[in-house]
Amino acid sequence: MSTHQLQYDTLLSHYSNPLKAIGLLREYRPYFELIPSLRRPSDSLIAIPLPVVKYTSSNLSQSHVQMQCDLALIMCDPDWKVKTGREIFVFIHRPNEDYSALLQRWRQVEVALGEEYYWLLPWKHRSIISDRGEYHYPLFVTLDYSPTRIIKGLEGASLPHVRALTPEIETPPDTEENQEDPIYDPTQ
Repeated sequence: MSTHQLQYDTLLSHYSNPLKAIGLLREYRPYFELIPSLRRPSDSLIAIPLPVVKYTSSNLSQSHVQMQCDLALIMCDPDWKVKTGREIFVFIHRPNEDYSALLQRWRQVEVALGEEYYWLLPWKHRSIISDRGEYHYPLFVTLDYSPTRIIKGLEGASLPHVRALTPEIETPPDTEENQEDPIYDPTQ
């Protein structure tokens, strides 16, 4: 696995934790201010990595669709245990993804948001009403490997973006091919 893919996967797993996702939102203040309660952050935000929605309309060809974002952050009122209607869609720049492909993912999500849907929420949050939100916000995340043209394009299009510092990368354990085996000597 390439280093860039490891950076992407590490960041995705890092922000799958709602408390770490709040750290991401802290980097873009207007979205940070959408969090209902910072005293109860784990009850105020649901982080869904590689989210899936179910369309309610029966005349669509697919009933379940994976959104083309990397992470959906759904705001919840911690007292009432209900969604507030604000949803943030995080698009982490993927290795070897160009600017047009990154924007295309956002446009596909925008099209999907035009339909009536509800979220397939994690088991922990199954009791929350999961219908669609009224307000949708994109957030683009660039990394060390992201080309300057992507950052300039996001700035030029006035799209909200942050540059993420990659958390410590866990390297996969050595495979058998990488480990030195003692030489087998049949005479011993």
